[in-house]
Amino acid sequence: MNNKTIGFISLLICFILNSCDKNDESINPIQSPTIQKSVGDTFQGGIIFYLDGNGGGLIAATSDQSTVSANTDGSNWGCTGNNINGADSSAVGSGYQNTIDIELGCISAGTAADVCANLNLGGYSDWFLPSKDELDLMWQNLADSNNIGGFAPYTYWSSTEDNSENAWMQNFFTGIQRSRAKSSGYWVRAVRAF
Repeated sequence: MNNKTIGFISLLICFILNSCDKNDESINPIQSPTIQKSVGDTFQGGIIFYLDGNGGGLIAATSDQSTVSANTDGSNWGCTGNNINGADSSAVGSGYQNTIDIELGCISAGTAADVCANLNLGGYSDWFLPSKDELDLMWQNLADSNNIGGFAPYTYWSSTEDNSENAWMQNFFTGIQRSRAKSSGYWVRAVRAF
């Protein structure tokens, strides 16, 4: 080996060692891009209607799971005469647990919560009936603003129980929430969290 080759190899080794210095700020790990999400965006099987500020939020299904028409009575809330332990929370973030509590405490098939809990839509199976406050956010952010999502101007169930005879619903024409008989047939729109 001649001196020129040895010098070149030495220079190459020096360059490689210096390039691999752990304190070298020019070497950055590969980072995945952050996806900006907005209310009204189609995302993970539905339409975003709430963002929690930490990268999560709530999504409404793109269509109703139960409707009321001349041919159908909609879904009832179920278990009239029974208090469902734990299904009385109205807070944002409580709809999923309310739905679990309703499913555990009410064995009737086809109730509003049951329709949502058994939904497989857009590749997702973690849908639930929204709580009273989640339902109101859905109305405010989607239905009342340009009706993103094609909501009917009628009454939708929430997963929030009021007492053994009644549960909370919301009129999607007026935005008014009321406690109504669990045996009533109303519209259902499932939601999921991300």
